[in-house]
Amino acid sequence: MVEHEADAVAGTAVVDAERDLRAAAGLSPADSVLVRVRSRLTEFTGALQRVAEQVLADPAAAARATIVELAERSGTSPATVTRFCRAMGFEGYADLRLGIAAETGRAHTAGWTVDIGREIQPTDPLERVLGQIIAADTQAMHDTATLLDLTEVERAADAIARADRVNIFGASGSALVGEEMQFSLHRIGVAAWAWNDVHEGLASAALLRAGDVALGISHTGQTRETIETLAEAGSHGATTVALTGFPRSPLAELADIVLLTASQATTFRPDALSARHPQLVVLDLLYIAVAQRTHDRAHAAFQRTARAVGGHKAAKETRP
Repeated sequence: MVEHEADAVAGTAVVDAERDLRAAAGLSPADSVLVRVRSRLTEFTGALQRVAEQVLADPAAAARATIVELAERSGTSPATVTRFCRAMGFEGYADLRLGIAAETGRAHTAGWTVDIGREIQPTDPLERVLGQIIAADTQAMHDTATLLDLTEVERAADAIARADRVNIFGASGSALVGEEMQFSLHRIGVAAWAWNDVHEGLASAALLRAGDVALGISHTGQTRETIETLAEAGSHGATTVALTGFPRSPLAELADIVLLTASQATTFRPDALSARHPQLVVLDLLYIAVAQRTHDRAHAAFQRTARAVGGHKAAKETRP
């Protein structure tokens, strides 16, 4: 009885949160089930989280299982599974099964799921490891395409194209991603700076004003330094953009614009590391969108910067 009562309260909260998320991100029950489960996993609690983990651990088996079988495998009850289905936007378990079956079927046909989820062993040949990495990254790219709201990308591109200054904040691995974006923007004449030190970042954020843009990068959306610097920038009127994998994270909730990415963890590559490629793809899309909006200026700047560094490239060998 305790589990059922706790699940009822948690289920209601998750249903409301999921409804809000779908409305904000433009998702419907027909969108990727597994992507949505992964993006919300840390927000589920108790029995609902166990159902989510079981679905993600073996989607194909979940698509074949009866509601009683899935409940037994997750150590919950059929009522809990039903609440989980409704939290994910489905009327019942049959609709959830169909959604998972369709998704795993498409992924299998495309070859995306080869070795995904399998532990990499010390004795595995590199050919198998390479196949698993490629499959995981390919799936993460497709999941990111499902999650990403292109309207948000356009809003971010418009803001950057108009901005006098763009500040990019990130810590650790996210700082490397931010530096790549800063370099790309500089090449097309956008005044951009990347900061990974919290003191320097806060000082720079304090000098921003309305019309400027601050971009915070954190896969979890919980990196304190990045949250602080983005909040500081926003308090001075700058447009704030968050690049994260969690739409309900503190970083996402304080940002004006949210760009979502997905990840596919593998052995030796947890979420934070496996998120790098999707992050770079989204930022590359944003960079191209900015270049489109500033075409003449961007083209001229790119030509000048290319000529400036051209003399340091190895001369082409001339053949008689």
